[in-house]
Amino acid sequence: MIRMLLGLVVLSLAAPIAAQNTPPPPIAAPALIPVTVRVTLQTSAGAIVLLLEKERAPITTTNFLRYVDQKRFDGMSFYRALKVPYETPLGFIQAGTQNDPKRVLSPIAHEPTSQTGLSHTDGAISMARWAPGTATGDFTILVGAIPSMDASASDPGYAVFGHVVEGMDVVHKILNSPTSPTAGQGVMKGQMLSPVIRILTARRTP
Repeated sequence: MIRMLLGLVVLSLAAPIAAQNTPPPPIAAPALIPVTVRVTLQTSAGAIVLLLEKERAPITTTNFLRYVDQKRFDGMSFYRALKVPYETPLGFIQAGTQNDPKRVLSPIAHEPTSQTGLSHTDGAISMARWAPGTATGDFTILVGAIPSMDASASDPGYAVFGHVVEGMDVVHKILNSPTSPTAGQGVMKGQMLSPVIRILTARRTP
C-alpha cells in the first residue's frame, strides 16, 4: 500500500515536469516592411504625396532624393501629358529638370522592374530616360496600369521607384490639362502642357 502511494506521488510529480519540457509552438516571424520615404510635391494644381521605395529601388530613390534635398525640383514643372486614345483614364504625366544644366545631376544606372519587383501600376512613379543608364532628373507618374513599361526579356523597360499615396485627383487634373497642338518634337508633339503645371516645392514628408 505504501509502495502504491509512493508510486502515485512520483507520477503526480512527474506529469507537470513532462508538460513543462514540451517545447512551445513556434512564433511566426513578423513580416518585414521595406524601408520607404515620403515626399510631397506642392504644385500649382495641388499637392501630390509620393511613397518612395528606398529599399527595393535604392539607386533610383537615392537619386530622386538628391534632387529633393538640393531643392533642384523647386520651380520646375510638369510639362507633358500623354493620354492613351480610347482608354480612359490611362496615360502618364511627366515632370523634371528637362536637362537644365543648372539643375541636372549625373545619370544613374538603370534599375529594372525585374530586379526591384515593382511594376507600372496606377499611381506608380517611374524615371524618364532615353537609353538605359541615361536617367537624370525627369520622371513620370502613371494613371492606370501600363505593364508594357515593365522590363521583359527583350526590353529593359523603365525604373519604377514608388507610387502616389495622396493626390491622385491632382495627377488626373494635370493629365487632363490643355496641351499645345504644335509644341514638342517627335512622339512628344501634341503632348506638351500649355500652360505647364509648376512644382513649387518638393520636400521629404514625416
